[in-house]
Amino acid sequence: MAKDLIFEIGTEELPAAFIPKALASLEAFLRKTFEANRLNCASIRPLGGPRRLAFIAEGLDERQGDATVEVKGPQKKAAFDASGNPTPALIGFARSQGVEIKDMKTVASDKGEYAYAVKEIKGRDTLALLPDILRETVSQEVFAKSMRWGSHEVSFARPVHWLCAVYGGIPVEFEWGHIKSGSVTFGHRFHSGKRPIPVDGASSYVEGLRAAFVIADPAERKAIITEGIQKAAKDAGGCLVDDPGLIDEVTFLTEFPVVVRGGFDAEFLKLPSGVVVNAMREHQRYFSLTDGTGRLLPYFITVANTRPIDESVVRKGNERVLRARLNDAKFYFEQDVKKPIAERVEALKGVVFQAKLGTSYEKVERFANLAVAIGTDIRYCEAMKPGERAADFLTPSLNPAAYEAEKTGPGLYSKFVLGRAAMLAKADLCSGMVGEFPKLQGIMGGVYARSGGETGAVATAIAEHYLPTASGGQLPASIPGAVISIADKLDTIVGCFSVGLTPTGGQDPYGLRRSALGIIAIIIDKGLRVNLTRLVDISISLHDGVIGRDVSKGKTQQEGVDMEALVAGRKAGIKAGVMDFFKERLRNMLLGQGLAFDSIDAALAAGSGGADTVDIVDIGARARAIEGFKSNPACPGLVIAFKRVSNILKGVEPSAAEPDPELFKDQYERGLFEAARGAAPLIAGYAGSNDYASVFAALASIKEPVDAFFNKVLVMAEDAELRKNRLALLSSVRNLYFRTADLSKLNA
Repeated sequence: MAKDLIFEIGTEELPAAFIPKALASLEAFLRKTFEANRLNCASIRPLGGPRRLAFIAEGLDERQGDATVEVKGPQKKAAFDASGNPTPALIGFARSQGVEIKDMKTVASDKGEYAYAVKEIKGRDTLALLPDILRETVSQEVFAKSMRWGSHEVSFARPVHWLCAVYGGIPVEFEWGHIKSGSVTFGHRFHSGKRPIPVDGASSYVEGLRAAFVIADPAERKAIITEGIQKAAKDAGGCLVDDPGLIDEVTFLTEFPVVVRGGFDAEFLKLPSGVVVNAMREHQRYFSLTDGTGRLLPYFITVANTRPIDESVVRKGNERVLRARLNDAKFYFEQDVKKPIAERVEALKGVVFQAKLGTSYEKVERFANLAVAIGTDIRYCEAMKPGERAADFLTPSLNPAAYEAEKTGPGLYSKFVLGRAAMLAKADLCSGMVGEFPKLQGIMGGVYARSGGETGAVATAIAEHYLPTASGGQLPASIPGAVISIADKLDTIVGCFSVGLTPTGGQDPYGLRRSALGIIAIIIDKGLRVNLTRLVDISISLHDGVIGRDVSKGKTQQEGVDMEALVAGRKAGIKAGVMDFFKERLRNMLLGQGLAFDSIDAALAAGSGGADTVDIVDIGARARAIEGFKSNPACPGLVIAFKRVSNILKGVEPSAAEPDPELFKDQYERGLFEAARGAAPLIAGYAGSNDYASVFAALASIKEPVDAFFNKVLVMAEDAELRKNRLALLSSVRNLYFRTADLSKLNA
């Protein structure tokens, strides 16, 4: 008979960000462990909040199922002697497995016959299994950081004070470190005191906590919060600023949510709205309100974790704290705007970006040059002239108005926007406001640029260059903002790879995976036709000094060390590592869009502009066309044919030479040559206009000549000249499809 299990880990207040992941990880562990122990469970319901992680396993089997286990032993020839008697090896194996020799059997396999011990394992009661299962569950490392407390040996995100475990109304007794499990839980820290709440089932657990001012179900708390803040916003005559992330965070900050609305002096609305919203959200977890036109209102909504005796006291307390934060913001803002943002760039020479990668000033110089290179690739601006430096964009004599005539096309004005915005992009790091409110970096840069007389395009690009700040987040709207965002992120990725700071496992302290996904998302969103390989090469060259210093450590005094060769080898390794890193992120993104693994690999393995070209937009288009081509009846046969082409040419350098028709010996060689020659201009034309569906349709037309060639012609002929000519013919066939897709990667 199935029964319910209630398991709760009671703690001191957990960080809100830790809780959802911990609940998901522990739920998955319980599911896997129940399955491994042959225990069926109808469902597992995760519950919890800041002081507890809890699970209700509904319909958990009362007893594990019986099982028959077969354990492989020695080979038959080693298990029995010539007379068929068991050898010491078999006797010892049977004893170790706890079985009689008469209960063993032999099983034939492709590697011979083996003796097997057959064991019938009777299922155990669930109550006998649960102590070990629950002890293992609470011992799982599911937090970004764990701690020890007192002199105890166990660790958790925060000190654990109690464990509640009840199955079918019966306590599950076990010990974890210094804590013994029990059949009671505890309610709200302030509203219920330390009165224990007895638990004998799922209903008594949930309702007992509710009576003690704890809403155990996160989904229920979230619904209460959402309904409450929306009502409070409506009562204030405003609209709630959409912030699902803050709602999720507040859900796990509270056990008994109570919505309170407050206000602040309208004088603070003179500050940039981003400053006010950030001060409320990041420091106080307050929700903001706007009017019908999107303008900020002088109100806030907060969610308390206690039921106040006098709500006005709570409101005034929150208003007092917010007033102090906004006064700080007002002070820093008034001080910051006194100094033009361009005058703050010099201070970046004293800001270390990363110990091995130099200062933030060096970084902006690098990615300003890279931004102009990207702008050149997409025909947004002209290239850097010989001797021109990124710092030249900060020259006081530069007058933006002088570039107005160039706005209509790629030229000086566009290069001025990219170069100047890139050089100013990090200047707000040296402002008082960003020092106090770090999450406003970029936003304040745009504000200070506008207030300091910079052009609108420059200010917008500065404000946008950090975007996206999270997976699926807002992307830059302007081309300069998009280009500088790509340049900044690519500089960080290449720089970190240059000095060995690459992501490992779940560790990615510099957010390189997020940066790579951001670059890919921007390129796809804007349809930017850039060669990522070339940009990586440029970025590596901009890190020459960094790479040289890192390679030369400890080697400068060694005799016979070829530093140029070492540096060249390091650069090649960096390039390969960065490109593989991007391809893996792109592969995952395309898989998430529903494309098949083999279609993506076929597109990634080819290069539409050559072997050293990675065009993200083009790869996506080709992968989608490959996926569509799979429904063509000719596809399976064509894939098999092209796999034969690729296998024969494996290890053979692609031939640029055309096959010599005079050396053809039969009609099948000539037939394939004519078919390929006829299809080549069509395929080139379709590929040039990105009509990849037509490319594959044209390829399908040469299937029969390819099949006939392989059926009738010996490619690896003894005659060297004939063999070379036939390989050249196959190479010309491979060239038809290899720049669009390596069709040999497809599963036929």
